[in-house]
Amino acid sequence: MKKNSATTTLTRLLLGVGLCFGAVQVQAQSPEFTRQDTLRGSITPERAWWDLTYYHLDIEVNPADSTIRGVNTIQYKVVEPHQRMQIDLQPPMRIQKVVQNGKELQLERDGNAWFVQLVEQQEPGSVNSVDVHYGGKPQVSENPPWSGGLTWRYDSNGRPFVANSNQGDGASLWWPVKDHMYDEPDSMLISVKVPKGLTDVSNGRLRKVEQHSDGTSTFHWFVSNPINNYGVNVNIADYVHFSEKYQGEKGELDLDYYVLRGNLKKAKAQFKDVPRMLEAFEHWFGPYPFYEDSYKLVEAPYLGMEHQSSITYGNNYQNGYLGRDLSGTGWGKKFDYIIIHESGHEWFANNITYQDYADMWIHESFTTYSENLFLDYHYGKEAAAAYVIGQRDLIQNDRPIIGTYGVNQTGSGDMYPKGANMLHTLRQIVNDDEKWRGILRGLNKEFYHQTVTTAQVENYLSEQTGRDLRPFFDQYLRDVRVPEFQYRMEGNRLMYRWNNSVADFNMPVKVHVNGKAQWLEPTTSWQELEGAPKKTKLEVDRNFYVRAAKATS
Repeated sequence: MKKNSATTTLTRLLLGVGLCFGAVQVQAQSPEFTRQDTLRGSITPERAWWDLTYYHLDIEVNPADSTIRGVNTIQYKVVEPHQRMQIDLQPPMRIQKVVQNGKELQLERDGNAWFVQLVEQQEPGSVNSVDVHYGGKPQVSENPPWSGGLTWRYDSNGRPFVANSNQGDGASLWWPVKDHMYDEPDSMLISVKVPKGLTDVSNGRLRKVEQHSDGTSTFHWFVSNPINNYGVNVNIADYVHFSEKYQGEKGELDLDYYVLRGNLKKAKAQFKDVPRMLEAFEHWFGPYPFYEDSYKLVEAPYLGMEHQSSITYGNNYQNGYLGRDLSGTGWGKKFDYIIIHESGHEWFANNITYQDYADMWIHESFTTYSENLFLDYHYGKEAAAAYVIGQRDLIQNDRPIIGTYGVNQTGSGDMYPKGANMLHTLRQIVNDDEKWRGILRGLNKEFYHQTVTTAQVENYLSEQTGRDLRPFFDQYLRDVRVPEFQYRMEGNRLMYRWNNSVADFNMPVKVHVNGKAQWLEPTTSWQELEGAPKKTKLEVDRNFYVRAAKATS
């Protein structure tokens, strides 16, 4: 398991380990990538020829021996002729057999990749399926949700409390899947058999519950929208359920809550943040993207995760991040961090999904910024600005936010606080809050239920702002330096430029000259503003994530 994931970095930040958060302008040494990294992180020939259309994951989960066994039926449309298919499943899980139309197929394993040799001709345009039989004891997560795997715990009454969390390490830790983010099934059925007295909560809507003669039950959950692989979720416990309705932009939205039996009273009080979240995020981002599948908040044996329409929650029924305000301003105690942040991922992660893990900023920068917009909606613009600016103390500037493509490697954990401040800075450049809101809503409409690249997002934002933002994104996503607004006085002329930046950085900036607001358009070459008083006090507006320095010559 690679240790350079963004979530690992963020964990260190959030848990307050004694790190220095200065602008350390160093690049981490480039990691060495393996064949397994490429098999996992690239669109291999054995993946490219078939398009996912549907999964039916039909499994039995046994907490007594920590095993999972069952069948995943993979339905696909043939894009081009090919006879060899890549399916991913990580040890100690094993594929037992793969069957197509009653015929068992030949298997070849290469690490975490299993190659299936198909017998029947795969005609372009045809829709076929394979049944993948598998089982074993999946990897146990050592530090959920940051390390992938299953969490097997018990509640205070000694009943099993089980859940998966596997972003980064991959869904193939516990079920056989096309484990690359570029392709999603159009819909999915999740059938989970559990021991007597337990409930499984998964994604989508509950279709039915089968009661078996031995006391076990199978819960059938149907997801009617595309779903990314790491968002597929099982939660097994002695749950109690309560619900409410939310009147949203697309009509009535079902809100369902599943919590441990002893936490019902606390949950009914704390989960009041859910309607507040929906009101704010529908205002800023547009309609909740999964009305057909409902919204669920499910108690889990770890902090929380953005599983689509099945948000997992473990923040101990308190505001802040485990009771702490990450911004240090007090505003972070006005909401439950996990409810707001993980639900924000329904728009940025589950609706708009990155194609390559290197572009994880699309999920985390926008979603961290969504915390700021939640505050803006409920408490005002100044509160929101204070919160996001307060998060700057978490920025390390250790390596670029964008990772290496094609090898399942993400960039710096700065994608959270620095990414949020980048977007807050972009809002200032737009300088029109209704236009900015329209851009954010437009993103979710333009890329509705799609997987995207950084280039697509950058191009869209450039088009909508009417400005070439390539240098802006090069600076904040691909470089570790904080741009410096450098200035000096020459008589009554104010000389200024961008320093410590990419070669063609040209971001406009608002400054305050002797208390009066002034917009400037610096480049990396010296420019001048005539008519400035000889005694000039200059401050860069704090809403821009830049530094200011007076030139010595």
